[in-house]
Amino acid sequence: MAPQTSGIEFYERDESGRITATATYVPGEGGDGIKVIVPERSRGGRARGGDYLWDLVNVFLPAGYPASVSEDYIGYQIYDSLQAFSSSIAGLLSSRAVLEGFGVGDANASATGALLLTIAQDCVGRLATILFAHRFGPALEAETKRYRLAADVFNDSAMILDCLSPAFPRSVRILMLCCSGSLRAACGVAGGGSKASLSVHFARSGNVGELNAKDSSQETVIGLMGMLAGSFVVSRISSTWATWLSLTLLLAVHLGTNFKAVTAVALRTLNRQRANLVCSDFFDTGKILTPRQAARRERIFEKDGVLRWGGSRVFGNAEIGVRLAALIRSLRQSPGRKKGGEEGVGLAELASVFQNEKYLLWYDAQRCLVTICLKEKVSPEEQLKSWVHALVLAREIRHRWPKGGVDNSNGPSQQALLDTVRKTLDDIGMSFTPMLQRLREAGWDLGVAVLETVPGYRVGACSIEIKGAGKCRDDTTAKGGETKKEI
Repeated sequence: MAPQTSGIEFYERDESGRITATATYVPGEGGDGIKVIVPERSRGGRARGGDYLWDLVNVFLPAGYPASVSEDYIGYQIYDSLQAFSSSIAGLLSSRAVLEGFGVGDANASATGALLLTIAQDCVGRLATILFAHRFGPALEAETKRYRLAADVFNDSAMILDCLSPAFPRSVRILMLCCSGSLRAACGVAGGGSKASLSVHFARSGNVGELNAKDSSQETVIGLMGMLAGSFVVSRISSTWATWLSLTLLLAVHLGTNFKAVTAVALRTLNRQRANLVCSDFFDTGKILTPRQAARRERIFEKDGVLRWGGSRVFGNAEIGVRLAALIRSLRQSPGRKKGGEEGVGLAELASVFQNEKYLLWYDAQRCLVTICLKEKVSPEEQLKSWVHALVLAREIRHRWPKGGVDNSNGPSQQALLDTVRKTLDDIGMSFTPMLQRLREAGWDLGVAVLETVPGYRVGACSIEIKGAGKCRDDTTAKGGETKKEI
């Protein structure tokens, strides 16, 4: 019986995991033992023309596609390319209107006047960039979809103002062009910030830089195609009626494809709205929504801070990461503070309820508002717990006191509110940790905090003893012989 020999087969793969070559080593076959090397393309599969087409497409895709990006990447990019194409054509129509507004074709217009108008528009746009980034910058990552779509609403509004401007007197025209410049600045901030967040979401292999570079390549090609098509459109459309009809159709396609693009994205972070959807569904059915399931039920333009149960019923609003003064004001202004001879709830009493938590919260029954103060070193999971607590608390209070704080005679006293806060904290405490584990298994990223849409504040506390001297958390001796200890 002939001795049995064993060989080794080697595979070569590209970044996407596709086999590109195979080598088989068999001992005793003569030479160096390599029996055959077979390029993957010659082993069947795509035709030669298809290979060349695939190589051309790969120029515009991230290395390792599709393994290097999330599953929703290609769906978003298809719609994003369509919206960029229609936006390029519409942009040429608005650019022609801007040139007319600058005086092109008017014998009385001067180059200096057009230059000064351009400078004024640019200055207004730069100031708008600073103001918009300051006001809405913290919310761009938390509300990525909203601001991605809002960016194109701003841009389309600017195009409409540009096309309207030639029909108005010069003074009004200057104002309209400055407004369109500020809208484009807002588009740049909202679009740039939201697209950066989307790039982080799409990248699966730490390839954010390359993904942005390939996105620029795609935009360049789509923009070039749009300019070529737009040149044909602009050269054949001159009447006002035809211009507005074309612009309306292009902007409708632009916004429609943008809406489809953002709805195709299934973000894995839990912002306020997605936390409402996932957590309410968990408490109702015991099931955890996946990012894709939550994306189907997500609203693009949701009211900021709303506490919505199951995507339908609204039980109030919440503010997270607020100043301590806002919490104290909510405690003082709550109806029934001294109802029935009871003393109102104090900050120290509220702090004792949350001594083992990384947050403080209180419910203002008059405004149906939950105020959440976050403590120092609060983790993203603990921020999520505070929001879940606010959602469950608002639902419980609305069920127990349907009229809330509208009718003070039927509203809850502060002591009743405190008891409800304590009860709901105990309720979610038993189910929150198992829920976190199931959220991770469902594909949610809990390591990123995206619940705050404004610059947040953190609260610390120290206990004070009058006798003796001590040190606070920053190792400074307290004045007047007081001893401070962090709590």
